[in-house]
Amino acid sequence: MEQAKIEQIELDLLLEAIYRRYGYDFRQYSQASVRRRVQHHLAKTKIGSISELMSKILYDQTLFQSLFFDMSITVTEMFRDPWFYLALREKIIPFLKTFPYINIWQAGCATGEEAYSLAIVLKEEGLYKRTHIYATDFNDAALEKAKARIYSLERIKEYSANYQKAGGQHSLADYYRAQYQSVIMDASLQENITFANHNLATDGVFGEMHLILCRNVLIYFDRDLQNRVLSLFRDSLLYNGFLCLGSKETIYFSKIKKDFIEFAAKEKIFQCKKEKFGEPIF
Repeated sequence: MEQAKIEQIELDLLLEAIYRRYGYDFRQYSQASVRRRVQHHLAKTKIGSISELMSKILYDQTLFQSLFFDMSITVTEMFRDPWFYLALREKIIPFLKTFPYINIWQAGCATGEEAYSLAIVLKEEGLYKRTHIYATDFNDAALEKAKARIYSLERIKEYSANYQKAGGQHSLADYYRAQYQSVIMDASLQENITFANHNLATDGVFGEMHLILCRNVLIYFDRDLQNRVLSLFRDSLLYNGFLCLGSKETIYFSKIKKDFIEFAAKEKIFQCKKEKFGEPIF
């Protein structure tokens, strides 16, 4: 018990040190998740304790970048949860088709696979040319990979199966070219995507959006931070805009729940009904 208390103190001090030294705020992330990632990093680097790790990263930015990479969640795939993308086509796209332009925020985009999945859906539904996707993450290394559009050939079979289950109208091969053991996504998919650094834990409202997707990110935050982020999403959405969360995420514990209706329960899609200026915006 005493050892557990000491390790918790060490972890708290490490997160405070990261925030004060580098400006990245993990203090309101799920403690269990952060502890697992820090312990994984200690085992990988053979550093003996959290205190020793803290001392090293305070003075060595390269060592911090290694820790930061391990603490960032970059697990993703193309057309992740195909049933969600099918619902996007069938339930949300008809609404979006009524507008002359569309703003979409893909929050926590990691290495970009889901942003390109979204671009493919919009292309096939004839909406991509009048849409702008803002794909954001706080991990610059992940964003650089997203901008490069290069992914492992090993996962393409899985991605292709996801695409077909998601209502794909063609072949996923139409959207990439293979080279050696990698594929590069077609450059046209990136034309209307802006990849940018945005930290959900510390940064502010991100434009006026018709659609926000933030799937499987909130599960890594504690309740206070989840509330902050959900409020941020509400304030970034236009009236009648859509918020899409992951399968294990919800708004029902949050103070913003009164501003939304459940649009598609299984897919965790919510529609914003908060009027910002007294009148519906669309």
